[in-house]
Amino acid sequence: MFDSLSERLGSVFEKLRGRGALTELDVRAAMREVRIALLEADVALPVAKKFIDDVTARAIGAEVLRSVTPGQQVVKIVHDELIEVLGGAQEGLNLGVTPPAIIMLVGLQGSGKTTTTAKLAKRLTEKGRKKVLMASLDVNRPAAQQQLAVLGEQTGVATLPIVAGQMPVDIARRAKGAAKLGGYDVLMLDTAGRLHVDAALMAEMKAVAGEAQPNEVLLVVDALTGQDAVNVATNFSAEVPLTGVILTRMDGDARGGAALSMRAVTKRPIKFIGTGEKLDGLDEFQPERVAGRILGMGDIVSLVERASETIEAEDAERMAAKMARGEFDMNDLRAQLAQMKRMGGMGALASMMPGIANAKKAMSEGGVNDKMVGRMEALVLSMTPAERAKPEMLNARRKIRIAKGAGTTVQEVNRLIKMHQEMATMMKKIKKMGGLQKLGAMFGKGGAGGLAGLMPPGMGGGAPGGLPMGGQKFGKR
Repeated sequence: MFDSLSERLGSVFEKLRGRGALTELDVRAAMREVRIALLEADVALPVAKKFIDDVTARAIGAEVLRSVTPGQQVVKIVHDELIEVLGGAQEGLNLGVTPPAIIMLVGLQGSGKTTTTAKLAKRLTEKGRKKVLMASLDVNRPAAQQQLAVLGEQTGVATLPIVAGQMPVDIARRAKGAAKLGGYDVLMLDTAGRLHVDAALMAEMKAVAGEAQPNEVLLVVDALTGQDAVNVATNFSAEVPLTGVILTRMDGDARGGAALSMRAVTKRPIKFIGTGEKLDGLDEFQPERVAGRILGMGDIVSLVERASETIEAEDAERMAAKMARGEFDMNDLRAQLAQMKRMGGMGALASMMPGIANAKKAMSEGGVNDKMVGRMEALVLSMTPAERAKPEMLNARRKIRIAKGAGTTVQEVNRLIKMHQEMATMMKKIKKMGGLQKLGAMFGKGGAGGLAGLMPPGMGGGAPGGLPMGGQKFGKR
């Protein structure tokens, strides 16, 4: 997400950092480029104009122009203003009420309301330890209620039984009663949508809200629609008492205009963003971290959090013990590959690394992608247990057999072995530097789990995006 905007802003600020001193003309010229970048990212004109005015007013001040590092000062000002535009502090859900807390999701048809309902219910159940009931009020779209029931089975979240012919307001009343009787902490109402905002839709939303008296009314909008998403949010906020917004398909939005415009135009916070089709692809929207990603600063905090969430305690302890001895075999390499998949794949990891553009460029040049990870895993699985434990026994005959078993070439087997050797060397260096306990403290995790999950093959080394394999191509023929 934000790829194109991040790339444009990165080139602008690179020019500023390269200057020893800045004049007011330098700053204004840079801000003109930033303004164009924002408009090309589909940011609303009034939002872009105010942003540039605010940044320029601060950037041409004496503390910047006379600074030893004026370029860095301007980047900091832009970072601070981005946080403000994105909403300032993170705003969570209002669940501190007498149960059940009622969350009502509204939006146009096709925005992803039903899937988002299941994603949020799963998140509240697993991370919030809440007992959640979902109810579909969509009687217009064929099989909409059945879709939510299926998603409920997949996530392990209860859904309200379907009663044929019942109208939305009646379903809301029945759901509210069932949630109270069942001792549920949260009731989620998935409402109907339309292809566009119309009077009938708004009347239905108002009637349901009047009956349910929701604590949260969340608008679900598709980030890929850009400025249209902001217009939809504006129309809904004028008719329904919205408390927040959920932006879906943020992983596919390279521009990011909807996220940058939403808060300023609607005066409602973005509370969550959808990042993928999987049911765990829903993240809290944290303005400070998003601003860091936009400016190529990465999001190491989220990277550590995601690693700690996906690493199994037993695996972390086993890996810590082996790393303490400076050991690293093919089983460990395979575990790292599986860890990368659980963390969202190479694209998700790269988006959180400092120097996003450099990381992605290095990955591209080295042929590092999710397909490559899959091929490496297939090669490891083609080995015998003895070969995985002792890679040094892989002679020419064994390599040919492994390559055939994985449907690939001996050259790729050799590349995998080289990658393993470099990872093993890195583990030995870590041992000499004091081990994971010492290094892990640098990331605030103080142990193996946090750091081990941050060492996927092809993403270690010195500079952001550096490739231990020396930038060599993998799987390129």
